[in-house]
Amino acid sequence: MTKNINLTLKIWRQKGPEATGTLETFEASDISTDMSFLEMLDVVNERLTLEGREPIAFDHDCREGICGTCGAVVNGRPHGPQKGTTLCQLHMRHFESGDTLVIEPWRARAFKVIKDLAVDRSALDKMIQVGGYISASTGGAPDANAIPIPQETADLAMDAAACIGCGACVAACPNASAMLFLGAKVSHLALLPQGKPEAARRAAAMVREMDRLGFGNCSNERECEAECPKEISIINIARLNREYLKARILSTVR
Repeated sequence: MTKNINLTLKIWRQKGPEATGTLETFEASDISTDMSFLEMLDVVNERLTLEGREPIAFDHDCREGICGTCGAVVNGRPHGPQKGTTLCQLHMRHFESGDTLVIEPWRARAFKVIKDLAVDRSALDKMIQVGGYISASTGGAPDANAIPIPQETADLAMDAAACIGCGACVAACPNASAMLFLGAKVSHLALLPQGKPEAARRAAAMVREMDRLGFGNCSNERECEAECPKEISIINIARLNREYLKARILSTVR
């Protein structure tokens, strides 16, 4: 049943990467429970604009839980309180009138705040650039489908490939680790025959880049798995560790 609710928002405001940020309080009144979280922020921004105040900057694009662009920490939870949900898919019916919501950006050394809730997540792209691909030509779809792959293996690869690169795992981790993201990207290629020839080089290069960019390491806290909107399993971190160990052994042998 549709109803309107009133909320108190404590939103992080920061003019730029080098500026000092602070939480600023806003009253969000008459918010429809049919709205998504981002639509609620749109309404708040429209009202701020009409008042001659600067709107809140936040990341968004597809608003369908596909692109991984959106993201903010709501009351300490990346993407908010609903499991397996991106911020753009979170609806206001999950909140009660009178609630206070503290909304902050992803916080990690590798994710610089651009402005307010918007952060620079290009560090994830840089890890992909050094190894998150295959150089072999796979041909068209019929050629790729001609390679027999066990259904279980294909399912594991698809589960890992579901990662949208939103960075929630980094924001959730007390070490700001990107191991779940990296584990998913390494796993979905290492599991398939097309990705095996470069598996060792890929794992070594991507882990090296992750360290260079300032991400922390995994201490098996599992917050990443709990907050991932695509529910990527930490089994992929174990697979990444195995691939990296094999890469180090191979480099020693050579």
